[in-house]
Amino acid sequence: MTAKQIIDIAAAEMGYTESPPNSNKTKYGQWYGLDGQPWCMMFVQWCFAQAGAPLPYKTASCSALERWYRANKPDAVHTTPRPGDIVIYSFGHTGIIVDSAGDSITAIEGNTSADYNGSQNNGGGVYRRTRSKSKVTAYIRPFDFPGVEMQKNHFNESLKTARSNYKHYFRKNKAGSWSKDIKEWEKAMGLFEGNGTR
Repeated sequence: MTAKQIIDIAAAEMGYTESPPNSNKTKYGQWYGLDGQPWCMMFVQWCFAQAGAPLPYKTASCSALERWYRANKPDAVHTTPRPGDIVIYSFGHTGIIVDSAGDSITAIEGNTSADYNGSQNNGGGVYRRTRSKSKVTAYIRPFDFPGVEMQKNHFNESLKTARSNYKHYFRKNKAGSWSKDIKEWEKAMGLFEGNGTR
């Protein structure tokens, strides 16, 4: 599973609303077995389950999930957000992070309102919201997503290191005559000079 997959699942739910209105009745509550109750955490649990990676602790409580991770998997609790993280807010609410910039984060949240005029932690639908990082108590990263995009400069540095290591190995390689032909070909093609200058 990748961060993009979990975000895509959450994004596909945007605009979903309780039926009837103000009832807390949703497909997430039905799936969880607590229909008619506040469902922001049930939405998050549902998204991860749909991705084939259910969370290791099943709860409908934001604070209970945070406590469980702090006690059992503290390395999964972070102070810096990444896409796909679960955000826990100080006002008893949660969502799945899409992006962060400066002092704010953007997340897809269940059981919230489309704007700030409605209830923020017991609203009627799934919406994309941008909030201040000052309202966050934890960023939970339940999985080390292999699909989280690598920053360009980090990728370039990794590539530079890999090339340097390979060149060093090439110059020092004493594997024997079996590698002589390929080394000569690489030198002829201008890939490596073989003398430590490249």
